[in-house]
Amino acid sequence: MRLCGKRPVAERLRCSPKTIRALVLEKGTDNPEVVHAAKQAGVPWTVLKRDEFSRKAGTLHAQGVLAEVEPYRTVLLENLLSARDKGLSFFLLDRVTDPQNLGNILRNIACLGRSAVILPRHDSAEVNETVLRVACGGENHVPVVCVTNLIQACELLKRSGYWIAGAVTEGGVLLHEVKLPAPLAVVFGSEGGGIRPGLMKHLELTFTLPMPGAKLSYNVATAAALTAYEILRQKT
Repeated sequence: MRLCGKRPVAERLRCSPKTIRALVLEKGTDNPEVVHAAKQAGVPWTVLKRDEFSRKAGTLHAQGVLAEVEPYRTVLLENLLSARDKGLSFFLLDRVTDPQNLGNILRNIACLGRSAVILPRHDSAEVNETVLRVACGGENHVPVVCVTNLIQACELLKRSGYWIAGAVTEGGVLLHEVKLPAPLAVVFGSEGGGIRPGLMKHLELTFTLPMPGAKLSYNVATAAALTAYEILRQKT
């Protein structure tokens, strides 16, 4: 996989330098943060002239920084649960197929901390180059679980003591008015179809994000960020 951009590459150098197989910089581009992080991590780099770098980057908006990295590795839900970290919140994404949305979710909830994402193997975005670019390094701080069935994941979470909540566009308790149970896992549906009926049956709480302005719907990445913030606010 290719990772591009100053911030994503610098964050990978700081957090997981061993996953970087090659690092290329464009000659004449100012990249002090990347160079410093590479020196600290002991990762060598190659400098290419602009035309050579452009050919290697192709259509990527690389900002003069390009890294070849190992394929992204998901983690097992059982391993996260066996760690007994009850402060960890889970975000289950049902039919979220846009890699831009997935990348933004990883970036946003990484800023708020103590969160993991659960994706189904089918009918879902996967962690690809687009996701990594948009995540801006968030993938280094948010474990991603890939499961065959989200309903089975909910059942496993319940057996481990988690409450299962769902974000709905209307009809739920307003998020800022409910005392969120802990530990908590939250299901987010697609922007077009919402949460599937089969998953809805497993929810113990549904909440709605307040929309005092225009009665539109939040982008799923925005909804996840607002929810993560409220979880953090109530914890503190």
